[in-house]
Amino acid sequence: MRYNEKELQALSRQPAEMAAELGMRGPKKGSVLKRRLVKLVVNFLFYFRTDEAEPVGALLLERCRVVREEPGTFSIIETGFRHIGQAALELLTSGFIEDPERKYHFECSSEEQCQEWMEALRRASYEFMRRSLIFYRNEIRKVTGKDPLEQFGISEEARFQLSGLQA
Repeated sequence: MRYNEKELQALSRQPAEMAAELGMRGPKKGSVLKRRLVKLVVNFLFYFRTDEAEPVGALLLERCRVVREEPGTFSIIETGFRHIGQAALELLTSGFIEDPERKYHFECSSEEQCQEWMEALRRASYEFMRRSLIFYRNEIRKVTGKDPLEQFGISEEARFQLSGLQA
């Protein structure tokens, strides 16, 4: 999937499903915890310096695990991680940085906030949204006898098929 800088900056300005100032530590060794405004929009997690309007970077929530750490903290770990990079997302011109595994650590102000973020991040993943679409597609088909995706001409596309969830 390709994105350009303007599209991502526009997406980062959209209303967020969740937004808060969290402690955040990047995947580099020796990285320190910094306060960042973290904003979840669709399946992107944008993070900003607290005094700037443009995102420092964005995490595409694809093939990720949200892991509970110590009380009030969680991490996002992805295999084949896709991070969209620094200062006005300038890495978009050179593509994604691919690493075998990257871990971003987040610190919340309360245990409740941590639970809310973890659940929201799990729901925002592409795979969760895809499975939900397939599940509801099958439920609608059971009730109406019609495939709701057929009218859009996309019902046979592989991305909408999942043998374990087919009716």
